[in-house]
Amino acid sequence: MKNSDFMTGMTRQRKPLVGTLVAAVLFAASTVVAEHPGTKDGQWHYLGGDSEHTRYSPADQIDASNFNDLEEAWVWDGASFNARSGRSTPSYIDGILYTVAGPRRHVVAIDPESGETLWSYREPNTARWEYSMRKDYGKGIAYSEINGRGVIYIVSPAFFLTALDAKTGAPLEGFGGKIEIDGFPATGVVDLLADLGHPFDPYDGIDLETGYITSSSPPIVVNGVIVVGNSAEQGYNQSRIENIPGDILGYDARTGKFLWKFNVLPGPGEFGHETWENDAWEWTGDISSWAPLSADQERGIVYIPTNGATLDFYGGFRPGDNLFSTSLIALDVKTGKRVWHFQMVHHDIWNYDTPTAPVLLDVTMDGKSVPIVAQVTKQAFVYAFNRETGEPLWPIVEKPVPVSKIPGEKLAKTQPFPTKPAPYDGQGLTHDDLIDYTPELRAAAIEILKDWEIGPLFNPPLHRDNDMGKRGALWCPGDIGGVNIDAPAAADPGTGVLYVPSRRACTTRIMAPGIERDALLEAPTGTTVAEYAVLRGAGVRGPDNLPLFKPPYSRITAIDMNTGEHLWYVPVGETPARVLNHPDLKGMDIPNTGTGSAPPMTVTKSLLMYASTASDGTPHLFAIDKTTGEQVGKVEMSDRTRYGMMTYVHEGKQYVILQTGSKLTTLALP
Repeated sequence: MKNSDFMTGMTRQRKPLVGTLVAAVLFAASTVVAEHPGTKDGQWHYLGGDSEHTRYSPADQIDASNFNDLEEAWVWDGASFNARSGRSTPSYIDGILYTVAGPRRHVVAIDPESGETLWSYREPNTARWEYSMRKDYGKGIAYSEINGRGVIYIVSPAFFLTALDAKTGAPLEGFGGKIEIDGFPATGVVDLLADLGHPFDPYDGIDLETGYITSSSPPIVVNGVIVVGNSAEQGYNQSRIENIPGDILGYDARTGKFLWKFNVLPGPGEFGHETWENDAWEWTGDISSWAPLSADQERGIVYIPTNGATLDFYGGFRPGDNLFSTSLIALDVKTGKRVWHFQMVHHDIWNYDTPTAPVLLDVTMDGKSVPIVAQVTKQAFVYAFNRETGEPLWPIVEKPVPVSKIPGEKLAKTQPFPTKPAPYDGQGLTHDDLIDYTPELRAAAIEILKDWEIGPLFNPPLHRDNDMGKRGALWCPGDIGGVNIDAPAAADPGTGVLYVPSRRACTTRIMAPGIERDALLEAPTGTTVAEYAVLRGAGVRGPDNLPLFKPPYSRITAIDMNTGEHLWYVPVGETPARVLNHPDLKGMDIPNTGTGSAPPMTVTKSLLMYASTASDGTPHLFAIDKTTGEQVGKVEMSDRTRYGMMTYVHEGKQYVILQTGSKLTTLALP
């Protein structure tokens, strides 16, 4: 095994990063940047398979006739890299698997037939890495070819962009500037903080009184440009309202030269600046694109899904719609200029951040081929647009929504509701949505909810000691409902069918004075204290250890994006034993309820494969006929999986990889 890590185990005195001029140029001026083929010929080049993020592969060796014969081929364990969460979807490129692992976000090359580690790379230590709250959240790598040479790109928790030789793992000379990291020379590295426009220390990063930025998703390479998103400090338990915006950065794929920056929080004179009142644009931020990016290579457009502004659940200090928070932004990749945008939530205080990459398809409408982009969301909507013009495929109407009862909070009066496709899961909460196996269980569920404010979609949070005497408010779907990071949508480019995994879940967060929250945690406040901050989240459980809702608790919905119609839906996995064997339900014929967990999925020529559990709790890989939703097979697995799966063909053999905690578990036919 070759290890390209240029740090040793010795303790070293902290030294600053020092920028120097680059004297050497690796590539000639006639550089040819080749875009890669996605999943053609058994490859899997991007996080989502292709740059359209369909998670589709035309591989067909595994089908309904032999799916149940799948067996474990090999397991790669990232424990030596201290990997735990297993969020990275590997890429298979020219006979090698690439992934990232552990809080150091090692880049690892793996033999696709045996699971043997070929090489690994990590960057040296910095204080900004030590503080990062997204260390083990790496979702994958980016790739491109320059003059026939494969290049791996990675953005680290410390917010460095590094380019590596795909065959050897060596950092590329001539990419970026030559710098020192903790006293060691580093090449092939770009310090991304230098291009955000905020004061920073190269070792410590940005002053935490000002803000914080890191990364969890890989960049994407589009027509020779590396587009870099980011992630910010989350607001689950914050009272600080200062932050920096998560601006989008563009770099030359050959040299690492900085090309452009798109301001996600528009300043004076920029489009959308008027949506920020109270001068909040000067000192608050976030609006990061922590979800993966998608791209139309032919048109040179990259699609940026964003999350909300600081804070997640209170925005009284930032009145206005707050562009470009919780939006989908189409950017010209050469210039970084906005082509079009759509804001899916105005003045977001529900943590309805856009959690997955948009999916690009070509569909047929009124006899004409239409290039579309479909964004699935936590609020159980698909927002669908012509991806070139931004025109909605079907009308999206602004509807009135509830006002906030928290003093100082000023919510938008309306929110955008797509007329098609129909929601793919429940929205809002009424007594009709509650468990109804027996009248007694329904009455118990109603009793549980009497202390909570319930209502329609976009039901706002409540503060403690409110005039209604309620413990809090529930909004449904919640911030883990609908679609989320751990189970992205998939699609079939040949048919235009979108497959959407979802689950029922509500959220409550109780607001309390920000200074009180800081005192409780014995933590210093920022330069300004938010009037309200999140004190705690309170769980609301169903009666007698049963779910609060009617089933299905989680589902997969097939949506024909040519027409906007739902084709079918199926529950995910099998009914949990705690429901099947519950004494209150004895003797009842309980249909499949779904597990309530979100299923990682991949689509092939004939199948939709997803991971979930059987009734006894054992993890399984399921296969369904993608045209009908009929289950055609299931295979028991050794571990549970989350965050995605992929399939590839190596030397004529098809493999399926699942992310199982610290491991990658690979299945294949005997």
